[in-house]
Amino acid sequence: MASMRHLLFTLSLLTYLPALSQTPGKIIFTSQPAPDAAISVPYTLTPKSDLFFTVHLDSPLVRYLHALAPGTGEEILLQQGNYQFSLYVDKRLCYQSNLHPGAPSAQSKIRDTLLSKPLINYNTKDPVWSEYCWMRFMNNGGDSALTEGPHLLSMEIRPYVNDPVKGVKTGALIASGELPLLVNRKPVIDTAKVALNTPAPYNGLPVSHGGFDRNTIKILKGNIEAGVFRKITSIAVIRKGQLIIEEYFNGSGRDSMHDVRSVGKSFASAVTGMALRDGYLKSVDQPLSDFYDLHQFSHYSAEKAQTTLKALLTMSSGFDGDDNDEQSPGNEENMYPTDNWVKFALDLPFNHNRQPGGWHYFTAGVVVLGDVLHRRVPGGLEQYADKQLFRPLGITHYQWLYTPQDVANTAGGIRMNTPDFAKFGLLYQQQGRWQGRQLLPAGWVQQTFTRHRVIPGRQQEYYGYLFWNKTFRVHGKDYEAYYCSGNGGNYILVFRNTPLVIVITAEAYNLPYAHPQVNTILQQYLLPALLP
Repeated sequence: MASMRHLLFTLSLLTYLPALSQTPGKIIFTSQPAPDAAISVPYTLTPKSDLFFTVHLDSPLVRYLHALAPGTGEEILLQQGNYQFSLYVDKRLCYQSNLHPGAPSAQSKIRDTLLSKPLINYNTKDPVWSEYCWMRFMNNGGDSALTEGPHLLSMEIRPYVNDPVKGVKTGALIASGELPLLVNRKPVIDTAKVALNTPAPYNGLPVSHGGFDRNTIKILKGNIEAGVFRKITSIAVIRKGQLIIEEYFNGSGRDSMHDVRSVGKSFASAVTGMALRDGYLKSVDQPLSDFYDLHQFSHYSAEKAQTTLKALLTMSSGFDGDDNDEQSPGNEENMYPTDNWVKFALDLPFNHNRQPGGWHYFTAGVVVLGDVLHRRVPGGLEQYADKQLFRPLGITHYQWLYTPQDVANTAGGIRMNTPDFAKFGLLYQQQGRWQGRQLLPAGWVQQTFTRHRVIPGRQQEYYGYLFWNKTFRVHGKDYEAYYCSGNGGNYILVFRNTPLVIVITAEAYNLPYAHPQVNTILQQYLLPALLP
């Protein structure tokens, strides 16, 4: 009855509202958030440009949705409908997006006739829905369409309703606007004006005096500083155990503590190898039933109890958790709000439909691995890692993040400076040896750097023990690397057939360009400059 009263109220309200205008509203573009700010045209679009838009609508969006689906209640409309954005370059449609109903907010769709948002906000740390729309546009034709020179950018907005039975219904144009552009996104780098940093010796890392293509690295540095590659904070290269390149950007320096997110998972792999060496774990084939009474958790099954440490190390357990699937019950975003991450993971059902041994990215499984380590090693995970790994490497300034149980968080997020991350990579390249001491068993490094699982959807990419694997083609030759990778574009790369370790840190968290731009940096600049 309540929903019926709501529907009757909505319909009666619409009866007294004036008819919707047949004249589309205007979209005004500006270079700053102020809706009434003037913008000179053509607007020069550079890698560091900001671009905002303001939409003047005749009515709030919900009225247009009611016109599309008469008789449908407001709550349902707001769940099924939203704006459709169409972006054109030179009158050619490049990208069209039916915005997810979650953004903008329901209140905005009920109340607002003025919509003012950024398309590009260069210095933002937390992009909003409109910026993601622009990024999708760039990834789906916009980047190739916006070549250097003059162009016309056009935007059109329509309402849409996605009825689960009738499908998507799109309304008439409700707003439009255009902006003449002068695209200048490829700056000319004057290498004579770019100075490369001269690395200083660092504890455990002498400086290399070997050569590399300095001009290519200067062009890379110039492009990062010009904003072509965004939110990069550092690049360091170790060749033959010596520091050869060390550059910092966007306010960071040698002392900066970088939040490298899931790069930290690979540290859990290293500590696992040490715990096996010291006898605190018996084998990677040990099942979870050796560490937990799985009957005490939800969805008990014999298969879940027999899940091995190796399955957690290779992201191939049968737990119903997949961070790449928003609908997965074990997605990491469902874990973080809980007050016990290990319980969250062990409560998950076993997915009997998953291919046995199939790879799926499962952060909660690495949390369980960290808890196993914490339970078994003397003094707990944090103290053991400090004594067995960090202090022998000369790493004394670092920060763990913690689980709700105050255990070092192996899901990711350990923070340290760039040279110390490089030393971790070099340890693996040296087969676990550091300054004459075997810190990590060579056999463990070999097992870690083994292609245990194929990564679905990627061409010739594999997964070891919490390390990724791929091969780069440079100057007609193949160069294989195992690497740690983290949200934002963070990497420690250890090359197998050439003595290179590369560290890249970045803060492009949750942004679609984060990892592709690092791949471009590696393929087009760093590796060609360093390899014969």
